[in-house]
Amino acid sequence: MTTRSQLRPQWEDLSLPQQVAQMVVVRASGYWFDHQIQYPAWEPPGQTLRHWVENLGVGGVILLGGSAVELAGRSHMLQSWADLPLLIAADVEEGVGQRFAGATWWPPPMALGDIAKRDLPAALQYAEAMGAALAQESLAVGLNWVLAPVVDVNNNPANPVINVRAFGDTPEIVSKLATAFIQGTQRFPVLTCAKHFPGHGDTATDSHLDLPLLSHSLARLEQIELPPFQAAIAQGVDSVMSAHLLIPALDDQWPATLSHRILTRQLRDRLGFTGLVSTDALVMGAIANHYGPNEAAVLAVEAGADILLMPADPEGAIRAVCDAVTSGRIAPERIQDSLARIRQAKEKLRPQMPTGDTSHAWETLPPVGLEIEPLLETLAQPATQALSAKILEASMQIHLPPAAQLNRLTPTDQPRTLIVLDDVLEREFLTRTAPAIALPRQRGFRVEMVDQHTPSQEIALQEKSPSPTLLQLFVRGNPFRGSAGLSQRAAGWFQHLLETSQLAGLVVYGSPYILEQFLPQLPDDVPYVFTYGQMAQAQAIALNALGFKDFRDEERAG
Repeated sequence: MTTRSQLRPQWEDLSLPQQVAQMVVVRASGYWFDHQIQYPAWEPPGQTLRHWVENLGVGGVILLGGSAVELAGRSHMLQSWADLPLLIAADVEEGVGQRFAGATWWPPPMALGDIAKRDLPAALQYAEAMGAALAQESLAVGLNWVLAPVVDVNNNPANPVINVRAFGDTPEIVSKLATAFIQGTQRFPVLTCAKHFPGHGDTATDSHLDLPLLSHSLARLEQIELPPFQAAIAQGVDSVMSAHLLIPALDDQWPATLSHRILTRQLRDRLGFTGLVSTDALVMGAIANHYGPNEAAVLAVEAGADILLMPADPEGAIRAVCDAVTSGRIAPERIQDSLARIRQAKEKLRPQMPTGDTSHAWETLPPVGLEIEPLLETLAQPATQALSAKILEASMQIHLPPAAQLNRLTPTDQPRTLIVLDDVLEREFLTRTAPAIALPRQRGFRVEMVDQHTPSQEIALQEKSPSPTLLQLFVRGNPFRGSAGLSQRAAGWFQHLLETSQLAGLVVYGSPYILEQFLPQLPDDVPYVFTYGQMAQAQAIALNALGFKDFRDEERAG
Protein backbone atom coordinates (compact mmCIF):
# COMPACT_ATOMS: atom_id res chain seq x y z
CA MET A 1 0.00 0.00 0.00
CA THR A 2 1.33 3.41 -0.98
CA THR A 3 1.34 5.93 1.87
CA ARG A 4 0.95 9.65 1.51
CA SER A 5 4.57 10.22 2.59
CA GLN A 6 5.71 8.03 -0.32
CA LEU A 7 3.76 10.27 -2.69
CA ARG A 8 5.31 13.47 -1.39
CA PRO A 9 7.41 15.28 -3.98
CA GLN A 10 11.18 15.48 -3.98
CA TRP A 11 12.72 18.94 -4.19
CA GLU A 12 13.94 18.12 -7.71
CA ASP A 13 10.43 17.15 -8.86
CA LEU A 14 8.63 20.39 -7.93
CA SER A 15 6.63 22.06 -10.68
CA LEU A 16 7.10 25.76 -11.34
CA PRO A 17 4.05 26.74 -9.20
CA GLN A 18 5.35 24.52 -6.38
CA GLN A 19 8.81 26.08 -6.66
CA VAL A 20 7.38 29.59 -6.43
CA ALA A 21 5.08 28.55 -3.58
CA GLN A 22 8.16 27.57 -1.57
CA MET A 23 9.14 31.25 -1.71
CA VAL A 24 5.87 32.34 -0.06
CA VAL A 25 5.42 32.63 3.71
CA VAL A 26 1.81 33.29 4.69
CA ARG A 27 0.39 34.92 7.81
CA ALA A 28 -1.86 32.92 10.14
CA SER A 29 -3.35 33.11 13.60
CA GLY A 30 -1.58 31.32 16.42
CA TYR A 31 -4.94 30.59 18.04
CA TRP A 32 -6.35 27.13 17.53
CA PHE A 33 -9.92 27.97 16.45
CA ASP A 34 -11.20 30.16 13.62
CA HIS A 35 -13.49 32.13 15.89
CA GLN A 36 -10.40 33.32 17.82
CA ILE A 37 -8.81 34.96 14.76
CA GLN A 38 -7.82 38.53 15.68
CA TYR A 39 -6.95 39.95 12.24
CA PRO A 40 -9.32 38.41 9.65
CA ALA A 41 -8.00 40.65 6.86
CA TRP A 42 -4.62 38.90 7.12
CA GLU A 43 -5.26 35.61 8.90
CA PRO A 44 -7.17 32.99 6.89
CA PRO A 45 -9.61 30.47 8.34
CA GLY A 46 -8.28 26.99 8.91
CA GLN A 47 -9.51 25.47 5.67
CA THR A 48 -7.92 28.20 3.57
CA LEU A 49 -4.67 27.89 5.45
CA ARG A 50 -4.67 24.14 4.97
CA HIS A 51 -5.28 24.63 1.23
CA TRP A 52 -2.31 27.00 1.01
CA VAL A 53 -0.03 24.56 2.85
CA GLU A 54 -1.30 21.23 1.56
CA ASN A 55 -2.30 22.04 -2.03
CA LEU A 56 -0.30 25.12 -3.00
CA GLY A 57 2.76 24.01 -1.02
CA VAL A 58 3.69 27.37 0.48
CA GLY A 59 7.11 27.37 2.09
CA GLY A 60 6.25 28.76 5.49
CA VAL A 61 3.85 30.36 7.93
CA ILE A 62 4.33 33.36 10.20
CA LEU A 63 2.17 33.21 13.33
CA LEU A 64 0.83 35.65 15.90
CA GLY A 65 -1.38 35.24 18.96
CA GLY A 66 -2.45 32.44 21.29
CA SER A 67 -0.60 30.71 24.08
CA ALA A 68 2.78 29.04 23.82
CA VAL A 69 1.27 25.62 24.52
CA GLU A 70 -1.42 26.25 21.90
CA LEU A 71 1.25 27.26 19.40
CA ALA A 72 3.13 24.01 19.94
CA GLY A 73 0.16 22.00 18.74
CA ARG A 74 -0.61 24.46 15.98
CA SER A 75 2.90 24.35 14.54
CA HIS A 76 2.91 20.55 14.59
CA MET A 77 -0.44 20.49 12.79
CA LEU A 78 0.92 22.83 10.11
CA GLN A 79 3.97 20.62 9.58
CA SER A 80 1.73 17.55 9.27
CA TRP A 81 -0.10 19.23 6.38
CA ALA A 82 3.08 20.07 4.46
CA ASP A 83 4.75 17.93 1.83
CA LEU A 84 8.06 19.66 2.50
CA PRO A 85 9.08 21.03 5.91
CA LEU A 86 7.75 24.49 6.66
CA LEU A 87 9.49 27.55 7.95
CA ILE A 88 7.47 28.46 11.05
CA ALA A 89 8.27 32.07 11.88
CA ALA A 90 7.31 34.75 14.37
CA ASP A 91 8.43 38.26 15.29
CA VAL A 92 9.84 37.25 18.66
CA GLU A 93 12.44 40.01 19.02
CA GLU A 94 11.62 40.16 22.75
CA GLY A 95 11.05 36.47 23.26
CA VAL A 96 8.35 33.93 22.55
CA GLY A 97 6.29 35.43 25.37
CA GLN A 98 6.07 38.74 23.51
CA ARG A 99 3.69 37.08 21.02
CA PHE A 100 2.52 33.90 22.74
CA ALA A 101 1.32 33.88 26.33
CA GLY A 102 3.15 31.82 28.91
CA ALA A 103 6.68 31.90 27.52
CA THR A 104 9.43 34.35 28.49
CA TRP A 105 8.92 37.98 27.50
CA TRP A 106 12.32 39.66 27.50
CA PRO A 107 13.04 43.38 27.83
CA PRO A 108 13.34 45.24 24.52
CA PRO A 109 16.80 45.10 22.89
CA MET A 110 17.48 48.76 23.70
CA ALA A 111 17.66 47.78 27.38
CA LEU A 112 20.82 45.85 26.52
CA GLY A 113 22.15 48.88 24.67
CA ASP A 114 21.60 50.98 27.77
CA ILE A 115 23.58 48.50 29.88
CA ALA A 116 26.32 48.37 27.23
CA LYS A 117 27.03 52.08 27.68
CA ARG A 118 28.14 51.36 31.26
CA ASP A 119 29.17 47.71 31.20
CA LEU A 120 29.73 46.28 27.74
CA PRO A 121 30.94 42.82 28.86
CA ALA A 122 27.80 42.33 30.96
CA ALA A 123 25.57 43.49 28.11
CA LEU A 124 27.24 41.09 25.68
CA GLN A 125 26.80 38.24 28.14
CA TYR A 126 23.13 39.10 28.58
CA ALA A 127 22.60 39.34 24.80
CA GLU A 128 24.12 35.93 24.15
CA ALA A 129 22.17 34.30 26.97
CA MET A 130 18.97 35.95 25.76
CA GLY A 131 19.58 34.66 22.22
CA ALA A 132 20.16 31.12 23.46
CA ALA A 133 17.09 31.07 25.71
CA LEU A 134 14.92 32.63 23.03
CA ALA A 135 16.02 30.04 20.47
CA GLN A 136 15.40 27.18 22.87
CA GLU A 137 11.90 28.37 23.72
CA SER A 138 11.17 28.92 20.02
CA LEU A 139 12.05 25.32 19.22
CA ALA A 140 9.91 24.10 22.12
CA VAL A 141 6.80 25.60 20.53
CA GLY A 142 7.67 24.64 16.96
CA LEU A 143 9.13 27.92 15.72
CA ASN A 144 12.23 27.46 13.58
CA TRP A 145 12.68 30.93 12.07
CA VAL A 146 13.32 33.66 14.62
CA LEU A 147 12.67 37.02 12.94
CA ALA A 148 15.38 38.71 14.98
CA PRO A 149 17.63 40.49 15.69
CA VAL A 150 16.74 44.02 14.67
CA VAL A 151 20.05 45.57 13.60
CA ASP A 152 18.72 49.01 12.73
CA VAL A 153 20.55 51.91 14.40
CA ASN A 154 17.79 53.90 16.08
CA ASN A 155 19.32 57.39 16.10
CA ASN A 156 16.01 59.17 15.51
CA PRO A 157 14.02 59.62 18.75
CA ALA A 158 10.87 60.26 16.67
CA ASN A 159 11.10 56.83 15.00
CA PRO A 160 7.61 55.36 15.50
CA VAL A 161 8.32 51.82 14.37
CA ILE A 162 11.87 50.81 15.40
CA ASN A 163 12.39 52.71 18.65
CA VAL A 164 13.28 50.34 21.52
CA ARG A 165 13.31 47.35 19.15
CA ALA A 166 16.84 48.44 18.24
CA PHE A 167 19.85 47.64 20.41
CA GLY A 168 20.95 51.26 20.42
CA ASP A 169 21.80 54.45 18.59
CA THR A 170 25.37 53.72 17.45
CA PRO A 171 26.54 51.16 14.90
CA GLU A 172 29.23 49.92 17.30
CA ILE A 173 26.81 48.98 20.08
CA VAL A 174 24.24 47.52 17.68
CA SER A 175 26.87 45.45 15.87
CA LYS A 176 28.34 43.97 19.05
CA LEU A 177 25.04 43.15 20.72
CA ALA A 178 23.46 41.74 17.56
CA THR A 179 26.51 39.53 17.06
CA ALA A 180 26.32 38.26 20.63
CA PHE A 181 22.58 37.57 20.25
CA ILE A 182 23.18 35.58 17.06
CA GLN A 183 25.97 33.63 18.78
CA GLY A 184 23.51 32.61 21.47
CA THR A 185 20.89 31.41 19.00
CA GLN A 186 23.48 29.37 17.13
CA ARG A 187 23.55 26.84 19.96
CA PHE A 188 20.20 25.61 18.57
CA PRO A 189 18.95 24.70 15.08
CA VAL A 190 16.90 27.82 14.36
CA LEU A 191 17.23 30.44 11.64
CA THR A 192 17.92 34.06 12.51
CA CYS A 193 17.06 37.22 10.60
CA ALA A 194 18.83 40.59 10.54
CA LYS A 195 16.39 43.38 9.76
CA HIS A 196 15.57 45.84 8.17
CA PHE A 197 18.10 46.19 5.32
CA PRO A 198 19.71 48.59 4.63
CA GLY A 199 18.61 50.37 7.84
CA HIS A 200 15.28 51.63 9.21
CA GLY A 201 16.59 53.42 12.30
CA ASP A 202 16.59 57.04 11.13
CA THR A 203 13.02 57.36 9.91
CA ALA A 204 10.03 59.26 11.27
CA THR A 205 7.41 57.52 9.11
CA ASP A 206 5.92 54.13 9.97
CA SER A 207 6.47 51.90 6.93
CA HIS A 208 3.42 49.89 8.03
CA LEU A 209 1.42 52.93 6.97
CA ASP A 210 3.40 54.63 4.21
CA LEU A 211 6.74 54.68 2.40
CA PRO A 212 9.49 56.45 4.38
CA LEU A 213 12.24 58.39 2.62
CA LEU A 214 15.83 58.03 3.81
CA SER A 215 17.81 60.81 2.19
CA HIS A 216 21.28 60.07 3.56
CA SER A 217 24.36 59.93 1.37
CA LEU A 218 26.12 56.68 0.53
CA ALA A 219 29.00 57.70 2.80
CA ARG A 220 26.60 58.14 5.74
CA LEU A 221 24.91 54.79 5.02
CA GLU A 222 28.29 53.06 4.98
CA GLN A 223 29.24 54.71 8.26
CA ILE A 224 26.02 54.22 10.27
CA GLU A 225 23.38 51.97 8.73
CA LEU A 226 25.36 49.20 7.01
CA PRO A 227 28.00 48.12 9.59
CA PRO A 228 25.56 46.16 11.82
CA PHE A 229 24.40 44.17 8.80
CA GLN A 230 28.00 43.47 7.88
CA ALA A 231 28.65 42.28 11.42
CA ALA A 232 25.57 40.04 11.39
CA ILE A 233 26.58 38.55 8.04
CA ALA A 234 30.10 37.90 9.32
CA GLN A 235 28.59 36.10 12.33
CA GLY A 236 26.56 33.83 10.02
CA VAL A 237 23.05 35.28 10.25
CA ASP A 238 20.75 33.03 8.20
CA SER A 239 18.50 35.62 6.59
CA VAL A 240 18.21 39.34 6.02
CA MET A 241 14.88 41.15 5.82
CA SER A 242 14.45 44.15 3.56
CA ALA A 243 13.15 47.55 4.63
CA HIS A 244 10.25 49.23 2.90
CA LEU A 245 12.25 52.44 2.39
CA LEU A 246 13.05 54.73 -0.52
CA ILE A 247 16.77 55.50 -0.40
CA PRO A 248 17.78 57.73 -3.35
CA ALA A 249 21.50 57.31 -2.66
CA LEU A 250 21.11 53.62 -3.52
CA ASP A 251 18.04 53.64 -5.80
CA ASP A 252 15.96 56.71 -6.59
CA GLN A 253 13.14 54.71 -8.19
CA TRP A 254 12.38 51.60 -6.17
CA PRO A 255 12.04 51.00 -2.41
CA ALA A 256 14.62 48.63 -0.98
CA THR A 257 12.25 45.65 -0.98
CA LEU A 258 11.75 46.01 -4.74
CA SER A 259 15.23 47.23 -5.65
CA HIS A 260 17.69 45.06 -7.56
CA ARG A 261 20.38 47.62 -6.81
CA ILE A 262 19.85 47.22 -3.07
CA LEU A 263 18.98 43.53 -2.60
CA THR A 264 21.31 42.12 -5.24
CA ARG A 265 24.08 44.62 -5.95
CA GLN A 266 24.45 45.85 -2.37
CA LEU A 267 23.43 42.91 -0.19
CA ARG A 268 24.46 39.97 -2.38
CA ASP A 269 27.34 41.31 -4.46
CA ARG A 270 28.92 44.02 -2.30
CA LEU A 271 28.32 42.60 1.20
CA GLY A 272 28.65 38.99 0.09
CA PHE A 273 25.50 37.67 1.75
CA THR A 274 24.64 34.13 0.62
CA GLY A 275 21.67 33.32 2.88
CA LEU A 276 17.95 33.96 2.52
CA VAL A 277 16.76 37.42 1.51
CA SER A 278 13.23 38.04 2.77
CA THR A 279 10.91 40.91 2.11
CA ASP A 280 9.25 42.62 5.01
CA ALA A 281 5.49 41.99 5.06
CA LEU A 282 4.09 42.81 1.63
CA VAL A 283 0.75 43.83 3.15
CA MET A 284 2.38 46.87 4.79
CA GLY A 285 1.23 50.24 3.53
CA ALA A 286 4.63 51.27 2.18
CA ILE A 287 4.27 48.57 -0.51
CA ALA A 288 0.56 47.74 -0.59
CA ASN A 289 -0.50 51.37 -1.05
CA HIS A 290 1.79 51.94 -4.04
CA TYR A 291 2.02 48.60 -5.89
CA GLY A 292 -0.55 45.92 -6.56
CA PRO A 293 -0.22 42.88 -4.29
CA ASN A 294 0.70 40.55 -7.14
CA GLU A 295 2.95 42.96 -9.03
CA ALA A 296 4.81 43.68 -5.79
CA ALA A 297 5.62 39.96 -5.51
CA VAL A 298 7.03 39.91 -9.04
CA LEU A 299 9.07 43.06 -8.44
CA ALA A 300 10.48 41.62 -5.20
CA VAL A 301 11.61 38.43 -6.96
CA GLU A 302 13.19 40.51 -9.73
CA ALA A 303 15.00 42.51 -7.06
CA GLY A 304 16.50 39.36 -5.54
CA ALA A 305 14.13 38.30 -2.73
CA ASP A 306 13.98 34.61 -1.87
CA ILE A 307 11.07 34.88 0.56
CA LEU A 308 7.82 36.73 -0.17
CA LEU A 309 6.55 37.46 3.32
CA MET A 310 2.82 37.88 3.87
CA PRO A 311 1.56 38.65 0.36
CA ALA A 312 -2.02 39.88 0.52
CA ASP A 313 -3.11 37.26 -2.03
CA PRO A 314 -0.82 34.21 -1.85
CA GLU A 315 -2.42 32.38 -4.77
CA GLY A 316 -2.39 35.51 -6.91
CA ALA A 317 1.24 36.20 -6.03
CA ILE A 318 2.26 32.67 -7.01
CA ARG A 319 0.40 32.92 -10.33
CA ALA A 320 1.91 36.34 -11.06
CA VAL A 321 5.47 35.14 -10.50
CA CYS A 322 4.84 32.01 -12.58
CA ASP A 323 3.42 34.14 -15.40
CA ALA A 324 6.52 36.34 -15.22
CA VAL A 325 8.70 33.25 -15.63
CA THR A 326 6.74 31.78 -18.54
CA SER A 327 6.66 35.16 -20.31
CA GLY A 328 10.43 35.52 -20.01
CA ARG A 329 10.31 38.47 -17.61
CA ILE A 330 11.98 36.40 -14.85
CA ALA A 331 14.57 33.77 -15.74
CA PRO A 332 13.86 30.23 -14.44
CA GLU A 333 17.35 30.29 -12.91
CA ARG A 334 16.26 33.15 -10.63
CA ILE A 335 13.64 30.85 -9.08
CA GLN A 336 16.07 27.93 -8.93
CA ASP A 337 18.60 30.04 -7.04
CA SER A 338 16.04 30.98 -4.39
CA LEU A 339 14.79 27.40 -4.14
CA ALA A 340 18.34 26.18 -3.51
CA ARG A 341 18.82 28.69 -0.70
CA ILE A 342 15.45 27.80 0.84
CA ARG A 343 16.29 24.10 0.73
CA GLN A 344 19.68 24.71 2.31
CA ALA A 345 18.09 26.78 5.10
CA LYS A 346 15.48 24.13 5.83
CA GLU A 347 18.06 21.37 5.93
CA LYS A 348 20.00 23.35 8.52
CA LEU A 349 16.99 23.09 10.83
CA ARG A 350 17.49 19.33 11.09
CA PRO A 351 21.25 18.96 11.63
CA GLN A 352 20.74 15.46 13.01
CA MET A 353 19.54 14.16 9.62
CA PRO A 354 21.30 10.94 8.61
CA THR A 355 23.50 10.86 5.56
CA GLY A 356 22.19 9.40 2.35
CA ASP A 357 18.54 9.81 1.33
CA THR A 358 17.29 12.62 3.55
CA SER A 359 14.39 13.78 1.46
CA HIS A 360 11.85 12.86 4.15
CA ALA A 361 14.07 12.32 7.17
CA TRP A 362 12.40 15.23 8.94
CA GLU A 363 9.16 13.22 9.06
CA THR A 364 10.68 10.53 11.26
CA LEU A 365 11.81 12.88 13.99
CA PRO A 366 9.72 13.26 17.15
CA PRO A 367 7.04 15.94 16.79
CA VAL A 368 8.05 19.26 18.28
CA GLY A 369 6.12 20.62 21.21
CA LEU A 370 3.35 18.04 21.53
CA GLU A 371 4.06 16.71 25.00
CA ILE A 372 3.09 19.28 27.60
CA GLU A 373 5.53 18.19 30.34
CA PRO A 374 8.76 18.68 28.33
CA LEU A 375 7.34 21.95 27.05
CA LEU A 376 6.79 23.26 30.56
CA GLU A 377 10.33 22.25 31.46
CA THR A 378 11.64 24.62 28.80
CA LEU A 379 9.38 27.69 28.91
CA ALA A 380 9.69 30.62 31.33
CA GLN A 381 11.90 28.76 33.77
CA PRO A 382 13.08 30.49 36.99
CA ALA A 383 16.62 31.00 35.70
CA THR A 384 15.29 32.64 32.52
CA GLN A 385 12.92 34.85 34.46
CA ALA A 386 15.74 35.83 36.81
CA LEU A 387 17.96 36.81 33.87
CA SER A 388 15.16 38.91 32.40
CA ALA A 389 14.75 40.63 35.77
CA LYS A 390 18.49 41.36 35.92
CA ILE A 391 18.35 43.07 32.53
CA LEU A 392 15.33 45.11 33.59
CA GLU A 393 16.95 46.16 36.85
CA ALA A 394 20.31 46.98 35.27
CA SER A 395 18.70 49.20 32.62
CA MET A 396 16.17 50.92 34.92
CA GLN A 397 16.44 54.59 35.90
CA ILE A 398 15.28 55.57 39.40
CA HIS A 399 14.97 58.85 41.27
CA LEU A 400 13.78 58.55 44.89
CA PRO A 401 13.96 61.85 46.79
CA PRO A 402 13.76 61.28 50.57
CA ALA A 403 10.91 63.75 51.01
CA ALA A 404 8.75 62.31 48.26
CA GLN A 405 5.03 62.71 48.92
CA LEU A 406 4.24 59.40 47.21
CA ASN A 407 5.73 57.29 50.01
CA ARG A 408 3.50 58.95 52.62
CA LEU A 409 0.14 58.75 50.83
CA THR A 410 -2.67 56.85 52.54
CA PRO A 411 -6.24 56.06 51.44
CA THR A 412 -7.47 59.16 53.29
CA ASP A 413 -5.54 61.31 50.78
CA GLN A 414 -7.71 59.79 48.02
CA PRO A 415 -4.67 59.06 45.82
CA ARG A 416 -5.04 57.75 42.30
CA THR A 417 -2.89 56.23 39.60
CA LEU A 418 -3.53 57.49 36.10
CA ILE A 419 -2.45 55.05 33.39
CA VAL A 420 -1.92 56.40 29.88
CA LEU A 421 -1.53 53.98 26.96
CA ASP A 422 -2.45 53.76 23.30
CA ASP A 423 -5.39 51.33 23.40
CA VAL A 424 -6.80 49.72 26.55
CA LEU A 425 -8.50 47.00 24.52
CA GLU A 426 -5.28 45.76 22.89
CA ARG A 427 -2.88 45.69 25.82
CA GLU A 428 -2.84 42.18 27.21
CA PHE A 429 -0.22 43.17 29.79
CA LEU A 430 -2.74 45.38 31.61
CA THR A 431 -5.22 42.89 33.00
CA ARG A 432 -6.99 43.32 36.32
CA THR A 433 -4.15 41.54 38.12
CA ALA A 434 -1.32 43.41 36.36
CA PRO A 435 1.04 45.02 38.91
CA ALA A 436 0.48 48.50 37.43
CA ILE A 437 -3.15 48.18 38.51
CA ALA A 438 -3.08 45.75 41.43
CA LEU A 439 -0.18 47.17 43.46
CA PRO A 440 -1.43 50.80 43.67
CA ARG A 441 -4.94 49.51 44.31
CA GLN A 442 -3.67 47.54 47.32
CA ARG A 443 -2.37 50.85 48.70
CA GLY A 444 -5.78 52.49 48.36
CA PHE A 445 -5.16 54.22 45.03
CA ARG A 446 -8.08 54.43 42.66
CA VAL A 447 -7.22 53.45 39.10
CA GLU A 448 -8.04 55.54 36.02
CA MET A 449 -7.02 54.67 32.48
CA VAL A 450 -6.68 56.96 29.46
CA ASP A 451 -6.12 55.89 25.86
CA GLN A 452 -6.55 57.29 22.36
CA HIS A 453 -10.32 57.01 22.67
CA THR A 454 -10.55 58.99 25.91
CA PRO A 455 -11.59 62.67 25.63
CA SER A 456 -8.75 63.95 27.82
CA GLN A 457 -10.00 67.51 28.20
CA GLU A 458 -13.44 66.39 29.33
CA ILE A 459 -11.94 64.06 31.91
CA ALA A 460 -9.76 66.83 33.28
CA LEU A 461 -12.74 69.18 33.56
CA GLN A 462 -14.71 66.54 35.44
CA GLU A 463 -12.15 66.34 38.23
CA LYS A 464 -13.99 67.42 41.34
CA SER A 465 -10.96 67.89 43.55
CA PRO A 466 -7.19 67.53 43.14
CA SER A 467 -5.83 64.05 43.88
CA PRO A 468 -2.19 63.16 44.42
CA THR A 469 -1.49 61.13 41.29
CA LEU A 470 0.96 58.44 40.29
CA LEU A 471 1.21 58.87 36.52
CA GLN A 472 2.06 55.65 34.66
CA LEU A 473 2.89 56.02 30.97
CA PHE A 474 3.05 53.04 28.60
CA VAL A 475 4.71 54.67 25.59
CA ARG A 476 6.84 53.03 22.91
CA GLY A 477 6.78 52.73 19.13
CA ASN A 478 3.94 50.51 17.98
CA PRO A 479 3.69 49.38 14.35
CA PHE A 480 0.52 50.57 12.62
CA ARG A 481 -0.13 53.02 15.49
CA GLY A 482 3.15 54.88 15.90
CA SER A 483 3.73 56.81 19.11
CA ALA A 484 3.37 60.49 18.23
CA GLY A 485 -0.28 60.80 19.25
CA LEU A 486 0.27 58.93 22.49
CA SER A 487 3.31 61.04 23.29
CA GLN A 488 1.21 64.18 22.92
CA ARG A 489 -1.53 62.75 25.13
CA ALA A 490 1.01 61.72 27.76
CA ALA A 491 2.63 65.18 27.63
CA GLY A 492 -0.77 66.81 28.02
CA TRP A 493 -1.56 64.87 31.17
CA PHE A 494 1.94 65.43 32.52
CA GLN A 495 1.53 69.19 32.10
CA HIS A 496 -1.96 69.17 33.59
CA LEU A 497 -0.85 67.29 36.70
CA LEU A 498 2.15 69.60 37.13
CA GLU A 499 0.08 72.76 36.77
CA THR A 500 -2.51 71.52 39.26
CA SER A 501 0.12 70.24 41.73
CA GLN A 502 -1.24 66.69 41.54
CA LEU A 503 1.84 64.86 40.25
CA ALA A 504 3.13 62.66 43.09
CA GLY A 505 5.15 60.16 41.05
CA LEU A 506 5.96 59.09 37.52
CA VAL A 507 6.61 55.71 35.91
CA VAL A 508 7.50 55.47 32.23
CA TYR A 509 7.33 52.04 30.61
CA GLY A 510 8.92 51.72 27.19
CA SER A 511 10.56 54.68 25.50
CA PRO A 512 13.50 56.49 27.12
CA TYR A 513 12.84 59.41 24.79
CA ILE A 514 9.63 60.21 26.67
CA LEU A 515 11.47 60.40 29.98
CA GLU A 516 14.11 62.67 28.43
CA GLN A 517 11.31 64.94 27.24
CA PHE A 518 9.81 65.24 30.74
CA LEU A 519 12.90 65.39 32.96
CA PRO A 520 13.68 69.12 32.51
CA GLN A 521 10.23 70.00 33.87
CA LEU A 522 10.02 67.37 36.60
CA PRO A 523 10.31 68.82 40.13
CA ASP A 524 13.15 67.32 42.12
CA ASP A 525 10.83 66.15 44.90
CA VAL A 526 8.77 63.97 42.51
CA PRO A 527 10.05 60.38 42.35
CA TYR A 528 10.25 58.62 39.02
CA VAL A 529 11.16 55.26 37.53
CA PHE A 530 11.88 54.38 33.93
CA THR A 531 11.89 50.82 32.62
CA TYR A 532 12.23 49.56 29.06
CA GLY A 533 9.74 46.75 29.68
CA GLN A 534 5.96 46.96 29.68
CA MET A 535 5.15 43.41 30.74
CA ALA A 536 4.01 42.41 34.22
CA GLN A 537 7.54 41.63 35.38
CA ALA A 538 8.72 45.14 34.46
CA GLN A 539 5.70 46.70 36.16
CA ALA A 540 6.36 44.84 39.40
CA ILE A 541 10.07 45.73 39.45
CA ALA A 542 9.40 49.41 38.72
CA LEU A 543 6.64 49.79 41.29
CA ASN A 544 8.56 47.86 43.92
CA ALA A 545 11.35 50.42 43.47
CA LEU A 546 8.80 53.12 44.33
CA GLY A 547 7.77 51.26 47.46
CA PHE A 548 4.67 49.48 46.12
CA LYS A 549 5.17 46.02 47.55
CA ASP A 550 2.70 43.20 47.08
CA PHE A 551 1.00 42.74 50.46
CA ARG A 552 0.46 39.07 49.64
CA ASP A 553 4.22 38.58 49.31
CA GLU A 554 4.74 40.26 52.69
CA GLU A 555 2.13 38.02 54.27
CA ARG A 556 3.76 34.91 52.81
CA ALA A 557 7.18 36.08 53.99
CA GLY A 558 5.82 36.79 57.47
